[in-house]
Amino acid sequence: MATQLLQRCRTSSLYQLLGSSGGIRGVQALSTSASRDVAAKSKKTLAKEGRKNIVLIEGVRTPFLMSGTEYKDLWPHDLARGSLQGLLDKTNIQRDAVDNIIYGTVIQEVKTSNIAREAALGAGFSDRIPCHTVTMACISSNVAIATGIGMINSDQGDTFVAGGVEFMSDVPIRHSRQMRKFMLAQNKAKTAGAKLSLAAKHLSMKAFAPELPAVAEFSTSETMGHSGDRLAAAFNVSRREQDEFSLRSHTLADKATKEGLLDDRLTYQVPGTTKVVERDNGIRVSTLDQMAKLKPAFIRPHGTVTAANASFLTDGASACLVMTEEKAKAMGLKPKAYLRDFVFVAQDPKDQLLLGPAYGTPKVLEKAGLSLSDIDVFEYHEAFAGQILANMKALDSDWFAQNYMGRKGKPGAPPFEKLNTWGGSLAIGHPFAATGVRLVTTAANRLHKEGGQYALVAACAAGGHGHAMIVEKYPS
Repeated sequence: MATQLLQRCRTSSLYQLLGSSGGIRGVQALSTSASRDVAAKSKKTLAKEGRKNIVLIEGVRTPFLMSGTEYKDLWPHDLARGSLQGLLDKTNIQRDAVDNIIYGTVIQEVKTSNIAREAALGAGFSDRIPCHTVTMACISSNVAIATGIGMINSDQGDTFVAGGVEFMSDVPIRHSRQMRKFMLAQNKAKTAGAKLSLAAKHLSMKAFAPELPAVAEFSTSETMGHSGDRLAAAFNVSRREQDEFSLRSHTLADKATKEGLLDDRLTYQVPGTTKVVERDNGIRVSTLDQMAKLKPAFIRPHGTVTAANASFLTDGASACLVMTEEKAKAMGLKPKAYLRDFVFVAQDPKDQLLLGPAYGTPKVLEKAGLSLSDIDVFEYHEAFAGQILANMKALDSDWFAQNYMGRKGKPGAPPFEKLNTWGGSLAIGHPFAATGVRLVTTAANRLHKEGGQYALVAACAAGGHGHAMIVEKYPS
């Protein structure tokens, strides 16, 4: 497939997507356009007869930090607890007012296997609230939200908290399987001779080598970065285009930070210290010349994915409060947005690992009865600059639509002036299980700031998965 894509999907370059201004001027133009209000339109609401209106009340997150920095001595549940405490503080709800807590994580700490429960108890939620943990790679907190919506629609409550956490500063490192077998068998050995016999059977120099975790597909043994590099090549996304898009993300995130737009971000005091963290620390506004000096990170020497145009390993947590509109009114809470239709998709994890947004976007639009032009705000997860640009080209390709999506023609790609105008994962960071809540909350906040009505959130995930959701602004 990759060869076919390379031959066929040679669509417009990023220069063309940005318009004739291109390059740094294009980034500046997009930064300016981000501050302009979207022209308000009179559109239908997506409320459906017989279906409960489900609303987002608030979403928060800890500052997202590069792994190995200020959070390095914490545990995952510390960050998760911080996000839940922050949500309680920001919404002022009672600690027993929630029916369920659903929390996501990807690389699990074995001591807190149900991290939802440990974090909720630590944050002060009632011990009568059921809590469970979900995982679906980079869309784990999207799954948490969708699970809560399903619980509301099946009458298992009318209020829930969803969120996610990832802690890359201290990932589990295991003994080798040989060593594990030896250690377990040792418990059954009764004599010194039996123990020596087990050592002779199981131990070798290889047995002492630890097993390090890798962001790789089990089914293909390929790292996500390697897959992203191949995808960029298949869609003819150049190194320059990737660097330009990454610079755009960092520039817009820096601008949004300085303008105080990222108000979902909490002020977080690092437990056990006096250190207070107020900002995301991965935002770096560089230059194209500096970015061009970096060597390929995965496919050497000819790859195009580098440390400058890929998301970085990140520590962080997020949480949001969701309930029925009726419950919100009864509690005197003002919602941010309605959470409307959503879809989960899956495709080939080898050659289409990161194309979830391309498959999810047209499906969720059809489900909601909307067109691309109805959407005022797009919030797409940026795993790699090459990944997001490949998705844009896939959406804008008749050939790809006909041959891989089973469609008569291309769905169309989101216009860049509506896409991730407060920056994205490339700059803000990507704690795997926490990103989904950030995307949904940012989409809702942008709708209010920019005057739009509908937002589309989309993300890719390991396993060839993807997610898309329609968010509708709650009336002022």
